[in-house]
Amino acid sequence: MPRLRYELADVEATPIPADNIDSTFSPQCIDLISFQLGGRVLAVSDEWFAPATNLLLPKRPIYSEKQIFTGQWMDGWESRRHNKSPFDYTIIRLGVSSGTIEGIEIDTTFFKGNEAPAISVEGCFSGSGEDVVSWKGDRGKWEVILGRQPCGPSQRHGWKLASSTNRFTHVRLNMYPDGGIARFRLYGKAVPIFPEDVEAVFDLAAMQNGGMAVSWSDQEFGTLTSNLLLPGRGPDMADGWETSRSRTEDHVDWAVVKLGTRGKIKSLLLDTSHFRGNYPDQAQIAGIDFEGETGPEASDERWRNLTQLFDCGPDEERPMESLIPDQAFTHVKLSIFPDGGVKRLRVFGVRAI
Repeated sequence: MPRLRYELADVEATPIPADNIDSTFSPQCIDLISFQLGGRVLAVSDEWFAPATNLLLPKRPIYSEKQIFTGQWMDGWESRRHNKSPFDYTIIRLGVSSGTIEGIEIDTTFFKGNEAPAISVEGCFSGSGEDVVSWKGDRGKWEVILGRQPCGPSQRHGWKLASSTNRFTHVRLNMYPDGGIARFRLYGKAVPIFPEDVEAVFDLAAMQNGGMAVSWSDQEFGTLTSNLLLPGRGPDMADGWETSRSRTEDHVDWAVVKLGTRGKIKSLLLDTSHFRGNYPDQAQIAGIDFEGETGPEASDERWRNLTQLFDCGPDEERPMESLIPDQAFTHVKLSIFPDGGVKRLRVFGVRAI
């Protein structure tokens, strides 16, 4: 029985070599559907061999010889064979209120002979997950984000869109006609919904509110500086920020964070959760009101200290009042002396209207 056709509009996109995917989208974009950020699978057409929730995991896929009831254990999403529909699909809610999309990554690592031969991605803006799920594999109100693209076995595939998209709340990943995908990344920018009350205090640096890590001195051991801005306290050290051991006198590591909106900083919090023998000796946080498109540099003389230099401890949350609560800032800089690991940075304040 021939499959029904499902036509998609052409969307201009440039393939990105696997080795260039990270540098193309970092640090100016975040993964809008990351499990760490709150991305979640709402529906899936079939996940007989492996669940679609694996697509959103932050760590690279792994291989295991483990056998389970359905066969070989796979670190990804895999549907059964002989799909009679045009494609298998999974519907995903972004981890942010909404976001604009600049690029896509499909990783088929360890899927060899069972990889999805082709994929496409559609999106929508909706306040109702139930409505979106009800469309299933039909046309619904989906807009094409990335048209049908071929995929190969056991490799990362990346595409950069010619222009940033409209705002989306949900995406649907389609694979033709069936098969497996290890990871799905949706690179873009959060479009936050700020409190209506202009005096409401919220985390200006949170990733869901548009905060972004824009530069750093060092990041090691598989950790990312952007992890500082994730929600929650996480399960272990892997989703914090950790730097190399310094071997020079007076060494300082640092991270610069762009706030989601220009704001007046009332208080701050530094969390060293799970860092018990590798936390910084001391730390300090500074702010700057910066207008340029790139920067600011860590060495800029206009940085103003929001805290005194303070001692750090293991596995603790350290709240502090801002030394400058009535001035507006666009960026903050966390300096750690001489090195170490930090779990989260919170910057509580109000919008500067």
